[in-house]
Amino acid sequence: MTAPQSSSLSPASIAEPAPRAALSYPALVAILGGGQLARMTAEAAARLGIEVAILEREPNSPAARMAARSLVGAWDDYAQLLALAEGALAVTLENEFVDAPSLEWLAAQGVPVFPAGRTLALVQDKLEQKRFMQAAGIPMPLFAEVSERNDILRAGEEWGWPLVLKARRNGYDGYGNATLRSPDDIAPACERLGWPERALLVEAWVPFERELAVMVARGAGGACAVYPVVETVQRNHICHIVRAPAPVAAAVAERAAAIARRAVEAIGGIGVFGIELFETAAGDVLYNEIAPRPHNSGHYTIEGCVTSQFENHLRAVLGLPLGSAEMVAPAAVMVNLLGSRNAPAQADGLTAALAVPGAQVHLYGKLASRIGRKMGHITALGATVAEAEQRAQAAAQAIGI
Repeated sequence: MTAPQSSSLSPASIAEPAPRAALSYPALVAILGGGQLARMTAEAAARLGIEVAILEREPNSPAARMAARSLVGAWDDYAQLLALAEGALAVTLENEFVDAPSLEWLAAQGVPVFPAGRTLALVQDKLEQKRFMQAAGIPMPLFAEVSERNDILRAGEEWGWPLVLKARRNGYDGYGNATLRSPDDIAPACERLGWPERALLVEAWVPFERELAVMVARGAGGACAVYPVVETVQRNHICHIVRAPAPVAAAVAERAAAIARRAVEAIGGIGVFGIELFETAAGDVLYNEIAPRPHNSGHYTIEGCVTSQFENHLRAVLGLPLGSAEMVAPAAVMVNLLGSRNAPAQADGLTAALAVPGAQVHLYGKLASRIGRKMGHITALGATVAEAEQRAQAAAQAIGI
């Protein structure tokens, strides 16, 4: 079946979910993707008596074992999309690798889809995303399209080194990024990222004080729940630690929250979005990227906030009132559990991790471990960030996957 042509990318034309007074059971939400984000969304759905259906490209995904209906197939297979959407109150997604025309085709069949195909189209190509956000007045680092090698050299001459080279689509957990410290790094980085077959952009390096993130839930009628600004600690472009709240001045937190909310509103977003930002030494806040879905930097909200990012995502796409994004403790810290070897998954040290007072262990049920793959996370609450981090790290260090 042929996908429709994309229409104008004006967020003003994106339909919002109608406010919902009640749910009839069994209620079903369909999710494109079956990874850990879909799994945790299914866990939140179960609390509300909502079932989930998933469509994933491979069998035995983390969410498949929790779904009322699990389909295996491509996200551009329109027969599978219809089967997924059957009986669903809404269709949503857990990653931005789905092609926007698939969402637009579903919406054309009368299926409520959030985020909308137009919203996804605005953000899944990072170059187009940055152009759109820049036009919306959102502050960000310098960036440029890479059409030839000289575009990168020119950026280095004008902006200075280092630079960041990024895949325009389908990059995650460092797999789509490379740091260029000199012209000698260009050739190996382009080869690793798959250029010229894979489109790239180049960005100025930001000598940031810290990296920040904000989760924003936006629902019916434009209502928003903005979560606390958090600090994220990245190593090799992979998030290792999230500290909530971020240790920043109140004015910086206000700027970060305002930029995050404005970014979601600009694209007409419905659901939960993760916005990544930089804080500079001067206290300025610069936009980095947006993810149109629940995000790793928001996992702490499961234990740390009145309403988790996953529950608020469901509330938003179903037209239900958004829950409070306030924290339930002064501090929360999340530590990612990354694969330490390439082998069938096995969690060693779980008993010791569970014995750490106050530590909450989340394992994603992935059947295969890879070095650096996100296999789970630990969250701990505390009177201070330092106290919460000590608990979370103690549990994380006990587990090997």
